[in-house]
Amino acid sequence: MRIAVIGGGRNDEHIVSLASAAGVSYAVQLLGWESVALTIDDDGTWRDRRGTALSAARAIELLSACDVAYPALHGVHGEDGAVAGLLDLCGIPFVGSPVRAGAIGMDKWLTKLVAAALGVRTAAGVLLTPDAPAAVSMPLPAVVKPATGGSSNGVSVVTDSSHLTDAIALARQSGATVLVEEYVRGREVDIAVFRDAAGALRLGSTLEIGVDDGDVFGRDAKYDGSARFTLPAEISGAEDAAIRAAASALYEAMECSGVARFDFFVTDAGPVLNEVNTSPGMTEQSQVPRMFAAVGLPYPQLIAELVEAARVAQPIGIPA
Repeated sequence: MRIAVIGGGRNDEHIVSLASAAGVSYAVQLLGWESVALTIDDDGTWRDRRGTALSAARAIELLSACDVAYPALHGVHGEDGAVAGLLDLCGIPFVGSPVRAGAIGMDKWLTKLVAAALGVRTAAGVLLTPDAPAAVSMPLPAVVKPATGGSSNGVSVVTDSSHLTDAIALARQSGATVLVEEYVRGREVDIAVFRDAAGALRLGSTLEIGVDDGDVFGRDAKYDGSARFTLPAEISGAEDAAIRAAASALYEAMECSGVARFDFFVTDAGPVLNEVNTSPGMTEQSQVPRMFAAVGLPYPQLIAELVEAARVAQPIGIPA
């Protein structure tokens, strides 16, 4: 098979996406398939493997010549449903969630609303629209973050009210709409879910992230190799079951496809959803591949499962 692997993107997660795309391309080659690398520059220009700039028509032509597309894109103009919509309209099978799930997962406020409808707890929060003043009443400590975005860009913990305005300004550098949430004291435990070609939900191992009290799992720790992971998470059977049930319910309700990662805080009162990532990091050392390797599904085989599920799925609006 020929697999188009799309990396880069016009956002602040460009470099992270390039790493994911390189990992996926390597796995595709290990599987004996052909990897067709396409990159989206910071300015939105599409380029082929040799770095040659492509017109939109030529990019679609290359994508259409492949059996499956794998968008290894993170952030806006990528995992928010933008590329999913393009591929869907062109009738190209692709790995990952469709427009609706990507858009909801990218918007942390909308994710909270869906979670609330399912009875999944989230942190109390206040949404600040782009034109709203940087004034909010929230017990401290509080977490300030862009309502859209990832890689912990623009995220900070505020313990002094005098620092709140600066924290909101920092968050707005990564997204005009800002979410201010209560700081949840608990252990950060994540889990990943995908639907295989037979239609069954497959869940990886729980993964606990070692985060110091009062801190957040920041961008540096995510990508410099210093992150402390424990697989499976050292939680009770009841906590494990609650996380798995909540993640599965969210995956179904959001109508996700491909693999999605669900991040929780395990508290004395039960799990609290932090956020949903419908296009998680996909290098071999990223959290999601580690989760599935821990349950006997190595990285290349995980990619194979995701590709096969996309290949057998019928693109929306395309006649059989």
